[in-house]
Amino acid sequence: MNYFYVMNGKKLKQALFITVAVIFAIGIIYSERSNVTVFSQGEPAAVYSVPTEQKVIALTFDISWGDVRTEPILKVLEDKGVKQATFFLASPWAQSHAEIVSKIVKGGWEIGSHGHKHVNYSSLSDEDIRKQISTSDQILKKVTGQKPNLIRLPNGDFDKRVLRIADELNYSVIQWDTDSMDWMNKGVDDIVNRVVGQAHPGNIVLLHASDSCKQTHEALPIIIDQLRSKGYEFVTVSQLMKQAQVDNKPPVEDNTLNQFQ
Repeated sequence: MNYFYVMNGKKLKQALFITVAVIFAIGIIYSERSNVTVFSQGEPAAVYSVPTEQKVIALTFDISWGDVRTEPILKVLEDKGVKQATFFLASPWAQSHAEIVSKIVKGGWEIGSHGHKHVNYSSLSDEDIRKQISTSDQILKKVTGQKPNLIRLPNGDFDKRVLRIADELNYSVIQWDTDSMDWMNKGVDDIVNRVVGQAHPGNIVLLHASDSCKQTHEALPIIIDQLRSKGYEFVTVSQLMKQAQVDNKPPVEDNTLNQFQ
């Protein structure tokens, strides 16, 4: 009898262990559920890159503060003939640097929103998220004369609430697939190697034009030259997103129009 109870005791422990393990696994799945559903089909999602066979790439620049780094970057783009790039502007910066913003507009480069306050929007209430995006929208429309429809959230932070509210306000949330890490100021070579080494068709590249990034304007001409030598063409984020739609359509005979010129 003792032997009988010992065997059942072992089985009982095994069953208990398995039960606990199953409950633990279910808990993990449930806790991660919100992260999975952020990108569920049919719900608003952030854009990190665009699937395309065309060798097109979008250089994007975030600006939230400072007045000495942006203009050198604009000059590089102008000197290199890069007419297509996207700048995500924090609205307080845009409001206090209207002359620089005017140069971006006159240069023909695309402007998106970088929000209003530089805080993590996922930590805000729905009402405050809407207020931050709407406030930035109003300021950027006034300063640029254009209504932006792209937004890169401060710190790249969002959750499914932020995605939903941005979508309701007719904004597409834009992330990136290649992070230049230029804000770390590790050196020109490091920035160039990260961007060029990770380049691929449909890539969205994160760069910065705020004052904390001291080497971006030095790395940029090298990045442009090396990517061009690899056959890449520079486009705005909006053009990149349209390219994905074009790729999904049947080919049109004798279509020689290059939409990126």
